[in-house]
Amino acid sequence: MKPLLLALTAGLIATGPALAQGDAAAGEKTFKKCKSCHAIVSPEGEVIVKGGKVGPNLWGVVGRTAGTYEGFRYGASLVAAGEAGLVWTEEAIAEYVADPKAYLAEFLDDPSVRSKMTFKLRKGGEDVAAYLASLAPAPQAQEEAEEEGSDS
Repeated sequence: MKPLLLALTAGLIATGPALAQGDAAAGEKTFKKCKSCHAIVSPEGEVIVKGGKVGPNLWGVVGRTAGTYEGFRYGASLVAAGEAGLVWTEEAIAEYVADPKAYLAEFLDDPSVRSKMTFKLRKGGEDVAAYLASLAPAPQAQEEAEEEGSDS
């Protein structure tokens, strides 16, 4: 079964759209604009970026279902997007940070949506997404690695 899944995944990657190509080092610098609202803290409590608490902790955000960080009160539109299947990928993050309200309106096909995130990062979204991805494995990748470790 695993070889079949690997072959299908490889085929999708080869034929799918190009992934956002961000520069994690540039994203680390650009993230300084984000830290007034967002912190990055590992599950073990290691503070990667000391930031505000207006926005959710962004550790492990890539691969996370939107609106699901435990203990954070999200706006209704972001929760609805998560319930409708929005999972944060590097590409989704880059598009979202450019114009959060417009992104949610398009994703939910509802022009009346609201977003608690009012800041728009017009340039560097791909870099910030690459930086966030570099800090923590996506939840699915982490689960697979843990499963492989338990198989041996």
